[in-house]
Amino acid sequence: MAVKKTEDAFSISSFDPSKFTENFRDFAEKNSFKTKEALAKVKEATEEAGKTVEATLANAQAGTVEFGKKAIEILRTSTENSFSHLEALLNVKSVSELFELQTGFIRKQAELSVEQAKSLSETSKKVAEQVVKPGRDAAEKAMASFKLSA
Repeated sequence: MAVKKTEDAFSISSFDPSKFTENFRDFAEKNSFKTKEALAKVKEATEEAGKTVEATLANAQAGTVEFGKKAIEILRTSTENSFSHLEALLNVKSVSELFELQTGFIRKQAELSVEQAKSLSETSKKVAEQVVKPGRDAAEKAMASFKLSA
């Protein structure tokens, strides 16, 4: 009977350090490259996020100014109408004229208030859209990049 010789799995002679060194070097180089790529992507994403936040804050500031101007315009109009009404009341000659003036003023103020509320609503909607736009654009861009890489 012939005896088949098997190699000893635990023998030192089967271990080749040069191959281990080459494999380890390849592994380290590949991982180093992948890490650099990942860091570059994180840096780019961070810069984009910073730009998005800056744009959002700039739009919020501009929107706040616009909304404030609109509120001041409304207050100015209401004040001017009130002073005009007060002047008219000072020239009243009878009680019936007083009631007529007061009724007309209240009706005019009610109509004006509805118009002003619509104007403020439109302004706030416009401001909200401007504030959300940079974030929405960034999200759409990110989703597009996920679709491309998938």
